[in-house]
Amino acid sequence: MNNSSEFLWYIPNDVKAGHRGDSAVENHNSLDTLTSHARALEEHGWKGALIGTGWGRPDTFTVAASLAARTTTFEPLIAIRPGYWRPANFASAAATLDHLTGGRVRINIVSGKDNLSAYGDSEGDQAHRYARTKEFMRLVRRLWTEDNVTFAGENFRVAESTVVPRIQVRGDRRHPKFYFGGASEAAERVAATEADVQLFWGEPLDGVRERIDRLKALSRELDRDLPPLEFGLRITTLVRDTTKQAWTDAEAKVAEMARSKGSGWHDHQRALAVGQQRLLDLHERGDVLDDNLYTAPGKFGGGGAGTTWLVGSAEDVARSLRKYQDLGITHFVLSDTPYLSEIKRQGDQLLPLLRG
Repeated sequence: MNNSSEFLWYIPNDVKAGHRGDSAVENHNSLDTLTSHARALEEHGWKGALIGTGWGRPDTFTVAASLAARTTTFEPLIAIRPGYWRPANFASAAATLDHLTGGRVRINIVSGKDNLSAYGDSEGDQAHRYARTKEFMRLVRRLWTEDNVTFAGENFRVAESTVVPRIQVRGDRRHPKFYFGGASEAAERVAATEADVQLFWGEPLDGVRERIDRLKALSRELDRDLPPLEFGLRITTLVRDTTKQAWTDAEAKVAEMARSKGSGWHDHQRALAVGQQRLLDLHERGDVLDDNLYTAPGKFGGGGAGTTWLVGSAEDVARSLRKYQDLGITHFVLSDTPYLSEIKRQGDQLLPLLRG
C-alpha cells in the first residue's frame, strides 16, 4: 500500500457502555478513558480517529478539543451537522482548534437524519437537506480561505465576515479536510462538488469501484472547482493471529448479536439512508462476499461500519484493504471491539503490513 494512504481509527462517543460489543467498563466515556484511546493511537501508528455525532451523545467538538489538548500528534476527525452548527460559528471554532493544535483538525460533515427538533433545527425534504449541506460546506470553506466574506444563500448569510485566527496553510493543506458520506443521488452531487474525501461504508469491491467511477464522472459533469475528490473506507476489521481464530471469533460475535437482538449496535438505524440500506441488503448475496467481507452482522443489528466486517489474520485483512487501495481508496477508518485492545493489536500487526 502506498505511502499516501492514511489510517485512522474510531473513538466511541456514547453515554452508554458496551458500544458495538465494547467492554462495558466503569467510566467508559470519561476524559481519562478516552484519552487512553487517543494516546494508544499515537503510540501504535495511527494518524487519528473519527469521533461520531448525534443528539443524545456527548458533544463531539468538545470531546475532540479535549483529546487534542491531551495529545501531541492525534488528529480528530470531528463529525458535525449543518443546522446543529451555523457556518460562521463552526468556521471560527474549527479555525481556533486548528490553530491551537498546529493543524490537526479534520471534519466529517454528516447530513443524515437526527433528532433535529431537540436542538431547535428543522429540515425539509432530502433535496433541501443536501442543498443546505452544500451551502454550508461552500461557505465554511470561503470563511477559512477568504477575508471579508459576504454571502446570501437560501439557508445562510454573512456580511463582511473574517474568521480569526486565520487557517495557516501547511504545504498543500489550505484548510481542514471535509470528509463526507452518503449514497443517494443528492448526496453524491454534493460530494462531487464540495467534499475533499468521500467516505464509503464496507461495500464489496465492485460496489466501491462503481461509486468511484460515478463520482469522478459527476465531478467532471458538475465542473468541480476544487482539487480532485479523494476516497475513503469506513469499515470494521476483525483481526486475529490466525484466519481460523478470526472466523471463530466473528461467528461468536454475530451469535451474541442475534441473542441480544443487536443491543448496542443500532446507532445507524433510526432512519435507513440509501447507503445503510445498500449495506443491509448485502447479506442477500451471501454471508461472505469477495474474499472475507462478512455480511452476517447486518442481519442482527449491525449499523454503519458495524454492518460488514473484514475478517481474518492480519495478512488476510491487509490483502483485502490493498484491493480497495488499488481502486483509489487512500483514507481508511478502521475499528473493532474492544476498541482499546484492538487499537494496539491492529496498530502492531496490521498497519506494518499496509505500510510495507
